[in-house]
Amino acid sequence: MKYCKKCVMPDTRPGISFNAEGVCSACQAYERRASIDWKARWKEFERICDKYRGMNGPGHDCAIAVSGGKDSHYQVYLMKNVMHMNPILFSVEDNFPMTKAGMHNLKNISEEFGCSIISMKPDIKTQKKLMRYMFERYGKPTWYIDRLIYTYPLIMAEKFNTPLLVYGENISYEYGGRDAADTYSAREQLNNGVASGIDEQELIENTGVTKKDLYLTRAPKQEVLDMLDPVYISYFTQWNSFANYEFARKHGFHDLSHEWDRAQHVENFDQVDSRAYLVHPWLKYPKFGHAFATDYSARMVRYGMINREEAVKLVKEHDPVLDPLCVRDFCDFCGYTETEFWNIVDNLYNREIFEKDHLGRWVLKHPIE
Repeated sequence: MKYCKKCVMPDTRPGISFNAEGVCSACQAYERRASIDWKARWKEFERICDKYRGMNGPGHDCAIAVSGGKDSHYQVYLMKNVMHMNPILFSVEDNFPMTKAGMHNLKNISEEFGCSIISMKPDIKTQKKLMRYMFERYGKPTWYIDRLIYTYPLIMAEKFNTPLLVYGENISYEYGGRDAADTYSAREQLNNGVASGIDEQELIENTGVTKKDLYLTRAPKQEVLDMLDPVYISYFTQWNSFANYEFARKHGFHDLSHEWDRAQHVENFDQVDSRAYLVHPWLKYPKFGHAFATDYSARMVRYGMINREEAVKLVKEHDPVLDPLCVRDFCDFCGYTETEFWNIVDNLYNREIFEKDHLGRWVLKHPIE
């Protein structure tokens, strides 16, 4: 494994690239911010909003894909209070036991900004079947939920005649990934690897689900997609996870302070809705050698909040650990014993980058220094 010379991101992150100086594409993208004409981009954003504002009379004129998190708070404020649009919000709930913060935050968006939210709770029977298969086969247990997070807002935007569909950041560009283009258009995000690459027939043959069960995981037909105008807010503003958190906190967003100190995280405000879901992002660690601590430590270095040495310490302390509460909720939902869970995880470790130490623990062959 090789690591970015500026932050702590390894070259095992899918889709990331490094330049000749050993700097990752995410750091390069952040550095390019200094040369961007942000006033011109904001004007472009205003023109887009002007095009759609009031298109349905007193009805909704744009849609926002929300989770209830810090970024959702910022997106809704921007569209409703700054751009004076009339947004309808679409969300997908994962059916896991929610944290107190998670229960509060989605409600808070509606109450704070005066917006209607349509939340979709997926078919639990199908979710459990797909979770078990995707966990055991690919180490991607929440693929079904993640796929719906991408497809459901597209489906609903067509039904509500709201072509302008607003997302937060362009993950591939901001943090390094496949097809990392600096563009406001979110048309290609279905192909970013998070919720793509799985054949429907494979799921039907191996899990017992049917085409009807998978109906909502299918994106609208191409002619419908061509009518939609999905955009990334991060193209028009200097996106910053910590700034969004500070903003959201002042508008009623709750983090996990006094509720839960998560072992694998270096912050307490991202993906706070449920515990079981966090198994999925942590599984990047056995597969790719990095997880949430690397993601956020890298951002903190780019934002100038900590230096690389401090980030390395955070990564080593938090990335290898998965909080027991995540495991318990996940096992309760899927019907695993914890022994079964860890046996499956054990098989997911990438032997090219991991080996076992004298205590039987998986350790990186080339840890960050």
